[in-house]
Amino acid sequence: MVTARSFSIDVVQKLVDAGFTAYWAGGCVRDLLRGKVPHDYDVATNATPQQVRELFGNKKTLAVGESFGVIIVLGPRVDGPKEPPLQVEVATFRSEGEYSDGRRPDSVEFCTPEEDAHRRDFTINGMFYDPLTEVVRDFVGGQEDLNRRIVRAIGDAHDRIHEDKLRMLRAVRFASVLDFDLDHDTATAVRELADDVQVVSVERIAQELKTLLVDVHRARGMELLVQLDLLSRIFPEVCEKTLKSESQWRDLIEILRQLDVATFEVVMAVVLRDVPAGGPQKAKEVPQQGTQRAICRRLKLSNHETDAICWLGQHRGALRDAHSMSLAELKRLAVHPEFENLLQLERTATVVRGESIEPIEFVDDFLKRTPKEEIDPPELLTGRDLIKMGYRPGPDFKDWLIAVRDAQLNNEISSRDEAVQMIETLAQA
Repeated sequence: MVTARSFSIDVVQKLVDAGFTAYWAGGCVRDLLRGKVPHDYDVATNATPQQVRELFGNKKTLAVGESFGVIIVLGPRVDGPKEPPLQVEVATFRSEGEYSDGRRPDSVEFCTPEEDAHRRDFTINGMFYDPLTEVVRDFVGGQEDLNRRIVRAIGDAHDRIHEDKLRMLRAVRFASVLDFDLDHDTATAVRELADDVQVVSVERIAQELKTLLVDVHRARGMELLVQLDLLSRIFPEVCEKTLKSESQWRDLIEILRQLDVATFEVVMAVVLRDVPAGGPQKAKEVPQQGTQRAICRRLKLSNHETDAICWLGQHRGALRDAHSMSLAELKRLAVHPEFENLLQLERTATVVRGESIEPIEFVDDFLKRTPKEEIDPPELLTGRDLIKMGYRPGPDFKDWLIAVRDAQLNNEISSRDEAVQMIETLAQA
C-alpha cells in the first residue's frame, strides 16, 4: 500500500534519477530523528519549480507557491476515489531577500542546500535527510540541539524574528510541544521584540494558539508566553484580570496542567476564565469590549468556536449548585453540545480548588441513571401547534412554550393533552 512516506521517497527517487539533488526537509527530519512518525514529508531540491512540473507533469502538480519555489506533487488517492490524493510539497533550495512586512520575503533566489538551511527558522527544523542513502545533512547544528533538547534560532535570533514575527510564537510552540528548553539568545530576542507580534495576522496567531493549547504541555506554553512578554500582546485582558492575582494565575496553570485530552474551546475557556463571557450576540452586533466574545472575534475564530467558548464561560461554576437545580434546568444544560466539556472543565477546576467533588458526582450519577430520551424528549407542542389551536402569534408564545417544556422536563406533564390543557390555562391567565 502506498503511504505518505513511500510516496515521498518515490518523489525523491524520481528527482534523483533525473539528475537532481533531493532530500526530506524541515520538521519531518526532526520528527524522524526523534523516533516519531512525521505528519508530512516535505522535499527540498535543486530542481526549479518549472523543472519539477515538467518532471511530474502539470496534471500531477499544483503551483501553489511557484513564486517562492514551492510546487505540490500529487500522488494516488489511497483512501478512495472521493478522498484527496497524497501530496508532497517540493521546494527548491532558496535564499530569501528582505522581509519588508515582517511576514514573507520580498524576493527569493535559488541556491545551495547549505544556503537554504541557513534561511530557515530553528536549527531543529533546518536539517535535511536523504531517504535513499539514510544520511542526515546538517549544516546548522540541528542534531546537537535535538540531542540537547534546545530550540535555537539559526544564526542571529533577532534577524530570524525580524524576518517573520510569527517565529516568536513558533519558538514558544516548539519549546512547549517538544518539552525542550528555549535557547537563551533566542528567548532574549523574543522578549525584546515581543511588541512586533502584533504585526502578525490574527489568523496566523490563532492557528499557532490552537496547536499550542491542545497539546498536553499547554501549561508550560502559557508560562512561556508570560515569561517572554507575549501574552500581554495577545491577551491583554487575561493579564489584567488573571495575572494580577497570584492565586488566580496558579489555578489557571494548574487546571491547564491537569486537563487531559481537551478541545481548543475548552482550553480557551480556561485561559479566558476570569474575563467576562459576554451575553449572546446578534449576527451584526459588535460584542462588548473586554469580553470573551470580543476576544474570539478579534482572533477571527469561527462562530462555532466562539459560541462554545462563551457558553462554557457563561456556565462556569454552574454545576456547584447541581443539587438545587430543577430537573428542567439540569436537563437543559445536559443536552447542550458542550455539556461534556463543561463537566470535564468543572471536574478539573473543582479538584484544583480543593473543593468537594460531590456536586460533580451527583451530575455523573444523574446522567448514568437517566435515559437520554428522558433528558431530551420530543417536544409536546410547537409554535405551529399553537397556531393550529387558534392562537395568534405574539410575545406570549415563547413564554408559554418554555413553561410547557419546563413542566415536561420536570416530569410534571408527559402527554400532548396535558400540554394543551396547560396552554389553555396560561392563555386565560
